[in-house]
Amino acid sequence: MKTRQKDNGAPEPQTPWNEIRPRLWMGGHFWVGPEGQVRAAVVDAEFDLVVSLFTREGHGPHPRVDHLVTEIPDGPLTAAQIDSVRKLATTVAAAVRSDRSVLVRCRSGYNRSGLVVAQALVELGQDAATAVELIRERRSPWALHNRAFEQYLKTGLDVAQLLAGLDPASS
Repeated sequence: MKTRQKDNGAPEPQTPWNEIRPRLWMGGHFWVGPEGQVRAAVVDAEFDLVVSLFTREGHGPHPRVDHLVTEIPDGPLTAAQIDSVRKLATTVAAAVRSDRSVLVRCRSGYNRSGLVVAQALVELGQDAATAVELIRERRSPWALHNRAFEQYLKTGLDVAQLLAGLDPASS
């Protein structure tokens, strides 16, 4: 399965991950160091829970860290994939409420991780627009540049899932 859409000119992030709110981090598997070289973002035991929406061997986390892996594409999602995003966001929000530190990551830490983190912020009481704004402020202006994901959030994932389920191609 192809999991990443064309990057639309998005630069690699300047940090492996960023704290969006206390205990909730967003990041990727790759970033650009100060010398301009692309580096692997390898997670060890910095977090209590890591949610990976894209994976690569050797990028962690440490075996004692809870690790949820659900690969989704960086493009239009099926109803089942939107449901997975909702469930992951609920799990992330519950972990944050329980004072656990959480990293949600995808390839660059912009779109797929942004979708889950934004929905987790909604679960934690933010409105969708404020969640998107906070993510762009704390992670990167390039975060959630996948407009379909931003629309899912503005519409609400429940409604987006119902609408995606109407499309016979998404079954």
